[in-house]
This record gives sequence, structure tokens and C-alpha cells, in this order.
Amino acid sequence: MGNFLSQFSVLVNRDNDSTVPDVQLDLENLSMTEEEAESYANMLHMLEPTADLLEQLRTYKGCGEYIRQAIGDASPESEAEAWSHVKPAVAKLKMFYRFSTSIDTCLPLILQTLCIGDVNKNLERHQPLARILCQVLDFVFEFDSLKMKTPQIQNDFSYYRRCLSRGKLTSDGDLKLAMDEDELANHVSMFYAYPTPMLKTVTDATTRFVTINRVGRSVSECLATLASVCYSTVSNKKKPQRPETTAFCLRVMVIAIVIYDHIDPQGAFSKSSPINIKSSVKVIHSHGNSSDMPNLISALRYNTKHLNDSSTPKTIKTLMASCA
Repeated sequence: MGNFLSQFSVLVNRDNDSTVPDVQLDLENLSMTEEEAESYANMLHMLEPTADLLEQLRTYKGCGEYIRQAIGDASPESEAEAWSHVKPAVAKLKMFYRFSTSIDTCLPLILQTLCIGDVNKNLERHQPLARILCQVLDFVFEFDSLKMKTPQIQNDFSYYRRCLSRGKLTSDGDLKLAMDEDELANHVSMFYAYPTPMLKTVTDATTRFVTINRVGRSVSECLATLASVCYSTVSNKKKPQRPETTAFCLRVMVIAIVIYDHIDPQGAFSKSSPINIKSSVKVIHSHGNSSDMPNLISALRYNTKHLNDSSTPKTIKTLMASCA
């Protein structure tokens, strides 16, 4: 173990800290003035349920016991019992999916304001909106981390779809409801098929925005700047941050890097990237909390696109492999 830490320290200290853009973005104070809240009222309303959704996912119990009993003893009573528990569980799963569509709607509006024109000036001028973007990225990380720890989701929804295919809703007398529900179930099933569904949502929405508006360089600059500001906030020895602010910044930093790596042709790991991956990994290890750290590193290893490219420096590949 000591030998590993020694080798890791050598790897991450070969580079100096990242060059941080001269952007004054306050990530410690996430509150808004009344005027700012009014300006972004519609967007805030769409994104408001994040804390409640995370709590509902965190406490999600699953219906495995009732489903196993219904499958093992396929009596009308056991099936009715399973269905009575699966229906409210699936209602939650649909709610999570519908929220992802809210993110899909809001994200292009955010990027439109922050990424058209001078990105750094936009970030400073529209700080409340920049903080909203950071909160979205933070939610994405937390939701997907919880989702990966909740295998019951797939089991519950599979049973639900099996009931749909057997005409469970049709037997309730509403054919149109059953047809609409089946179409929705297809979308929800595809959403949960991905290990990190919220990350897939924001990555796809960002990619579409870049393609439609041809602003890949500006969006990349925005994401790289957010990642660097988060890094600077955490590593600033002159102004230590509260633990919750540090955790928030690390989560935002990692998701910003992951999305950057998907939309930038060269990716986040290339020598030309403005993101210093070694310093980013170093700050995760030196400041990350025990619950988030494995997921932060895993996101960089498994959710990025260009890590295994031939153009990625060998030292970066060695560093990421050593973080396993």
C-alpha cells in the first residue's frame, strides 16, 4: 500500500497545478437575490425538485420480495400484492425520468446564455445561471451514484413491463391509457438501461446544442473554465472551504470534465487540453470525502470517451489505471 501511494504521488506531481482562468465565480454562496430569482423563475421551478428526488432515490426500497413471491407462487393474491407495491415504485421511476426531460429542456437555455459570445464574461455576468448549471451537474453526479447502488430499479421496472405486456392496465378498462403507458415505459426503460442515465441526458443535450449551434469551442471553454474554477476553489490554501462546498466543487469538476471529453474532438486527456487531469485527480485524492472519492475517480475512468485513445499520454493512462 505504501509503495502504491509513493508511485501515485510521483505521477500526480510531475505536472504543476492547472492554469485557472481569471473568472470570479462564487461557488460558496449559491443563494440568489430576489431580482435574480425572479429572472430565472421558470428555470428554477423546473429544476426545484432535485433535493426531493435525491432523497426519494436514496430511500428507494424496491419490491423484490413481493415480485419473487408473485413469480414463485403465481396466485391472484400474490400478483395483486406485488402489483400494489410495484405501481407506486414505478411512479417514482417515472418521476425521475420526467425530471431528466426537464434538464434536457433547460440545459440548452443555460448554454445559450453562457456560451454565445465571450464565455468568461458571460460566466461572471450571469453568475446565478452559472451556479444553476453547477447545481445541475452536481445533481447528475449524485443521482447517478445513487442509481448505480440501486439494482432494484431494473428489477422493479422489468416486472412492471411484464405486467403491461400481459394487459394489466387494459384489464382496468382503459385501452388508451394502456397504449400511452406502454410508449412511456419504452422511454423509461431506455433511460434506466444506462448505468448513468442523468449523465447520458446532459451529455446528449450538450452534444445536440453544440451540433445545432456550432459552438463546440465555446461550450468546451465554458466546461473547462467551470472545472478549473472548481479546482481552484478546492485547492485554495488561503481560503479553506466548508466540507460541503469542497464536495460540491469536486462533483461539478468531474462531471464538467466528463462532458468536455465527450464534446471536444481532442478530449480532456490530450496534451492540448486546458484541463490538467493529473492535478484534478490529485485534488480528488487530497480533498475528496470517502463516500464520493471512488465514484469521482470511476467517472473519470469509465464515463469519459478519450481516455484510451492512442493520443492520450501514457502517464495519464498509468495514473488512471493506478486509481483502480
